[in-house]
Amino acid sequence: MARVGNTAIAAVTAVALCSGVWLLSGGTGTGSPPQPSAAQARSGQAAEAPAAPALPPSPPDRIRIPAIGVNAPLMGLGLTGTGSLDAPPPEIKNLAGWYEAGTTPGETGTAIVAGHVDNAEGPAVFYRLGALKKGDTIEADRRDGGVAVFTVDAVEVYAAKDFPDEKVYGAAKRPELRVITCGGRYSRSTGYQGNVVVFAHLTGSR
Repeated sequence: MARVGNTAIAAVTAVALCSGVWLLSGGTGTGSPPQPSAAQARSGQAAEAPAAPALPPSPPDRIRIPAIGVNAPLMGLGLTGTGSLDAPPPEIKNLAGWYEAGTTPGETGTAIVAGHVDNAEGPAVFYRLGALKKGDTIEADRRDGGVAVFTVDAVEVYAAKDFPDEKVYGAAKRPELRVITCGGRYSRSTGYQGNVVVFAHLTGSR
């Protein structure tokens, strides 16, 4: 398990996000959600880009990702009984959640946001998350009235059995953000078999 704040999150992370109920019910009108290409993965030798100064703690209320048309409210998420990250209610398509026992977006550390890729009615809030590219921006509206602006460093996809919990959830020395949904291979018997993870760091605020 990796620690975010003072709480350990298990590597079985986003199981609740990944049933793929829309595809299971035969909804394939727009095809499967996009998956990140190898070109969007983090380079092992790349130096960390400079980050903007950290912001004081403040819970977020909304996330915006212009490149993929996301503009959604955020709710607080906790952990399930097995220690994995909980998920927003699947029936609300345009809703994401943030791990409220951990870092708030913009302060030093690793902030976690998660949302569904689809529900029984069709694509949900993070359906197109895998289409993000390095350099795209993510904005988090904060309750203190400010906006934390992040730049995408990498977009990667992991099979559930290989999910790198320390890499995704581990502590960071600068303000960072992870945005998670399900992805990877799809099976009609089990749903999505992995996760898409966006890695980003704070580059500005207003």
